[in-house]
Amino acid sequence: MDDDHHSVDLTDIAEAILLLRTKSEVESFLMDLCTPQEIKALRERWYVCQLLHSRKLSYRTISELTGVSTTTITRVSRFLNDEPYHGYRTVLERMEKNVENANNNDDHAVERTAGLRKAVRR
Repeated sequence: MDDDHHSVDLTDIAEAILLLRTKSEVESFLMDLCTPQEIKALRERWYVCQLLHSRKLSYRTISELTGVSTTTITRVSRFLNDEPYHGYRTVLERMEKNVENANNNDDHAVERTAGLRKAVRR
C-alpha cells in the first residue's frame, strides 16, 4: 500500500463499517481487522486528537501525558486542522452535538419533572 492518502481506496472498508449497528459490532470488527499494535496506534491517535481539539495543552504536554511522540502529535494535528479529509473534525463535531442534545434532553426532562410537580401540587 502506498502512503499517499490520495491513492488509498477505502471504499470496501467504509462500506463494511457502515453496516455495523452497535459499538460492540464496531469493536469486534476492529479487533478482527487490526493487530493489537494497530488498535493501540488508533486509540493513541484518537486520544491525541481529542486533546488537541480541546486546545488546552501543548504538544510537549500531550506527549508527556500520553507517551506519544511529538511527531505523531504533529501528524494528528495536521490531519485535524490542515488536510482536506476532515474525518477527525466530522466526528468531533458530531460528538459535541450529541453531548449538547443529551444536555438539552436532560434540561427538558428537568423542566417536565418540575411541571409535573407543579401539576401534582395543584
